[in-house]
Amino acid sequence: MASILVIEDDQEVREYLVAVLSRAGHTVAAACNGRDGVSMFRERPTQVVITDIIMPEKDGIETLLDLRRDHPRLKVIAISGGGRSTPENYLHSARLLGADRAIRKPFKNEEILAAVAELAGE
Repeated sequence: MASILVIEDDQEVREYLVAVLSRAGHTVAAACNGRDGVSMFRERPTQVVITDIIMPEKDGIETLLDLRRDHPRLKVIAISGGGRSTPENYLHSARLLGADRAIRKPFKNEEILAAVAELAGE
């Protein structure tokens, strides 16, 4: 099973992802914004990072760029429900900047679990 860092500002979504991934047997850590997420990752790297795009402190795009700079092979899943623009715009940008997968909220458990399994090589 994979080690995963979830970076998500919405507490309900963050707790939901942690529960779904933990029940599937993964080891999961969570952060409520990009700044804390990058700091957590530097202290304890994981195999996969799932990051929201629209967040306070440091958004998902900045987070993705920071993580990729130091860990170019890190597997990243970007998630977004949109903001001032459609989720597709944010997710497209995330893909262009190196996200391995881009998933629109709301998503199904199977989408997240399949992406994690594929990226973690399970």
